[in-house]
Amino acid sequence: MADEIAVVGGIDTHTDLHQAAVIDSIGRHLATEQFETTPEVYQRLLDWLRSHGEVLAVGVEGTGAYGAEIARFLTANEVTVVEVDRPDRKARRENGKSDPIDAYGAATAVLSGRAGGTPKARNGIVEAIRALRVVRKSAVKARTQTINQIRTLIVTAPSTVRDKLRGLSARELVDTLACSRLTGELDDPTCAVKTALRRLARRYQQLDEEIKDADKEIGPLVTQAAPRLVALPGVGPETGGQLLTSAGDNSDRLRSEASFAHLCGAAPVPASSGRTNRHRLNRGGDRAANNALHTIVLVRMKYDQRTQEYVARRTAEGMVKKDIVRCLKRFVAREIYRHLPHVTHATKPLQQTA
Repeated sequence: MADEIAVVGGIDTHTDLHQAAVIDSIGRHLATEQFETTPEVYQRLLDWLRSHGEVLAVGVEGTGAYGAEIARFLTANEVTVVEVDRPDRKARRENGKSDPIDAYGAATAVLSGRAGGTPKARNGIVEAIRALRVVRKSAVKARTQTINQIRTLIVTAPSTVRDKLRGLSARELVDTLACSRLTGELDDPTCAVKTALRRLARRYQQLDEEIKDADKEIGPLVTQAAPRLVALPGVGPETGGQLLTSAGDNSDRLRSEASFAHLCGAAPVPASSGRTNRHRLNRGGDRAANNALHTIVLVRMKYDQRTQEYVARRTAEGMVKKDIVRCLKRFVAREIYRHLPHVTHATKPLQQTA
């Protein structure tokens, strides 16, 4: 009987259709079927999985993209969801590529233990912070592009325009151009340049206001989500928001501070050979989280006395700045992990190493 066996599911996710597959506890392929990506059909998908037996777990590809909603639905229905990475190129060359193959591959990865990651919950305040930060990040990028376009246009502008703008700071430049008056016809290069510069300056101001509004929204949310985190030296709403986003609403899915360091690309990587015994910077992990750690380290190196004393001591020992920053990133990752929300820790005190 179906209810007497245990099964594992796998889902290959896409925009409009999800491909689901079921295997038994010894890896035999049982069935595969496509389902539309709607809430009503999600229930049909779950019923279909359970019709083959007791569902031990479901491996889902793309839980941070197309599979986010189905992962939330399955978790809400008390089904264990496992995050599955896309098969590597070698496996694709050997086994071919199709949606059923990928769905079976997701289920097999869960059964074999190759996949064991817990996906982000994406159902709390951290997900709200992530959504707002997407808008802010794009606005910051567009604002930088706008000021670069302004400066490029000024370089090639007629001297009657360029000379009036010499020596102005970015803020003074934008304010001056935004309030400028236009004279002449657009077929005149001078008038056309003035028109373009005024439009770019006003775009810059609009983006600047959008970023300020986003900061007013994100800052209180970050403080509400992790007040102990933003109280740490060098941690602000921007860096704190990024680290919370990287950890997710269910930060307890990170089983140790070492796993958080790996997530942030701050875990030391052996780089020894022969008589050389050293470690190097980790170039993997979430690069946005790594950048946040780097920013925190730079702020502490400038303003935090404890960090300044550590840098001076390690420099006197002959360590180069790159390796000092690596060590500081690792320490900051350890400290940040202990201040993430919903994470329980042992009572053993943290040794101060920086």
